[in-house]
Amino acid sequence: MLGAIGLDERQESAYRALVALGAAEVTDLAHRLALPERETERALRRLESQGLAAQSSARTGRWVAAPPGVALGALLTQQRHELEQAELAAALLAEEYRAEAAEAAVHDLVEVVTGASAVTHRFLQLQLGATEEVCALVTGKPIAVSGLENDAEEQAAGRGVRYRVVIEREVLSLPTGLMELSAALGREELIRVADRVPTKLVVADRSLAMVPLTGRGVEPAAIVVHASGLLESLMGLFESVWRDALPLRLGAGAQITEDEAPGPDAVDLEILSLLLAGMTDASVAKQLDLGLRTVQRRVKGLMELSGVSTRLQLGWHAYEKGWVARR
Repeated sequence: MLGAIGLDERQESAYRALVALGAAEVTDLAHRLALPERETERALRRLESQGLAAQSSARTGRWVAAPPGVALGALLTQQRHELEQAELAAALLAEEYRAEAAEAAVHDLVEVVTGASAVTHRFLQLQLGATEEVCALVTGKPIAVSGLENDAEEQAAGRGVRYRVVIEREVLSLPTGLMELSAALGREELIRVADRVPTKLVVADRSLAMVPLTGRGVEPAAIVVHASGLLESLMGLFESVWRDALPLRLGAGAQITEDEAPGPDAVDLEILSLLLAGMTDASVAKQLDLGLRTVQRRVKGLMELSGVSTRLQLGWHAYEKGWVARR
């Protein structure tokens, strides 16, 4: 637990033992820790340099612990200061980067990463750098990185980063597929399944994306796309696949199940039919004995379900999906 202030396991054990004893000889402390006396003395010297222990002035060879509240408090204050300085430096570098990127050449918006190690490192880096959301399409045949298995994902999710992932149905039949999916669902990640996804894709915070370039039998490579029209297109591709995929749930007995495809209920269909017949929201509300806000809320929900932004698009989508029929 004290690794954050620079202590290793032996040094922390020595400090904890010294705090419990108040003061101790090197021989007694070494026996308590089951360590050689030389290793114990080395740990004490390290604690002394950190201000956590000191040699007794009353008795040679005897060590005393510094009060944790004072000694650890000082170290934590120093760590916070150093972290604040690092955050400030990162913010300044980010600002400088954005200033340069504002007039970046077209070729600077896309970088090519070659080699399995480099691709894996960049993939993990995208997730570790995310602060809000990671969106991903996962195929059943990963090239350089396995679909859901990496520590970076667990760390990012632990920091509150939201995950939305669409997997190919083939992932469910992989040897570790169900185990990884169960762990991801346990972290409250949102996962949907589709028969096929067009490509493997990772998008971090809608500002950086990664797409593989090569298939099996060729040295793995990928492109990293920075904020641009191409990135917006990739995000649009993800949203399209996400909208049509089926949600996965973790049910009783840790069983993974697929939800039914979302769709409008009977009231939604009545509202749609009347709107397409040319009636206003107020007229529909009166006809169905509903509140005006209820009608408007349901229409908004249908637009979100359809992934459209206008009522004209909603009508077209309703016909395409067979929610309503042309008479």
